[in-house]
Amino acid sequence: MTLQQLRYAVTIADSGSMNEAAHRLFITQPSLSSTIKDLEKELGLTLFIRSNRGISITQEGEEFLGYARQLMEQYSLLEDRFLDRSQRKTKFSVSAQHYSFAVKAFIETVHVYGLDHYEFAIHETKTHDVMTHVRNMKSEIGVLYLNDFNRDALTKLFHEYDLEFHPLFDCDVSVYLWKNHPLAHQKEITIEQLQPYPVLSFEQGDYNSFYFAEEVLSTCEYPKIIKADDRATLLNLMVGLNAYTLCSGIITEDLNGSDYVAVPLTGENRMTIGYLQKSRTELTELARHYVGELLRIGAASGDNVTLLTTGYPFR
Repeated sequence: MTLQQLRYAVTIADSGSMNEAAHRLFITQPSLSSTIKDLEKELGLTLFIRSNRGISITQEGEEFLGYARQLMEQYSLLEDRFLDRSQRKTKFSVSAQHYSFAVKAFIETVHVYGLDHYEFAIHETKTHDVMTHVRNMKSEIGVLYLNDFNRDALTKLFHEYDLEFHPLFDCDVSVYLWKNHPLAHQKEITIEQLQPYPVLSFEQGDYNSFYFAEEVLSTCEYPKIIKADDRATLLNLMVGLNAYTLCSGIITEDLNGSDYVAVPLTGENRMTIGYLQKSRTELTELARHYVGELLRIGAASGDNVTLLTTGYPFR
């Protein structure tokens, strides 16, 4: 059974005549009749009863044609979606750890290219999901961090998953907290000062190894810890519980508002922000622009950030 046979059968039912159906299909009537006979033989049932007054549809034929029409409608959708290039939009997708600056760069990219001819997606998700999304080409770019603790373990996984990591900038680790937190107005904060307050951490699901933690110093013994799944919940917990999390210190007030601050954490704690891409692939124009936006945001973040590449010029 072929799509062509289904199309022929549906056309006969819609036109009510073999001759009219052949005319609509631009084929000869004998050729159409032969094709339908072959289909009926394969199915082991009669679809149409032929007479001098035309054709009528059998009960079994009505049931068969109901399914055939559904298949033809689905095929038509596939044609429109994938064969009609004039209607096809270029796709661009990003997967990232929970960074507001990654969302900011995405927004700026959408502003530049618009939604008329492009289809955008962003996935703010778990560390392992970032890697698998790029590995499976669900996303072209993945944004995450490396540091001295997780670098060897994650680099090994990058190799196994056929991924390339490109460092963009280094930054000092900061404490991210509510502006009215008792420690919010200090110039620096020590780990010891944070002990009375709950630390917030992003839940990593089945892949909850310390190496997958989105927060540096994940192996520290925190007396109070709360897990959450999204940034909005973390921000609410900061206000309601005087909680905190450790971050890159790159703040995007236009997205998160001015109610939160990043205070440097004392000590030699650095993290490298970079992006993943599938090995041996070239970035699309949209991806290159997105990387440029990440670099632009990093460059505008002050002395906390050290750029590691200028490979993609700012636009």
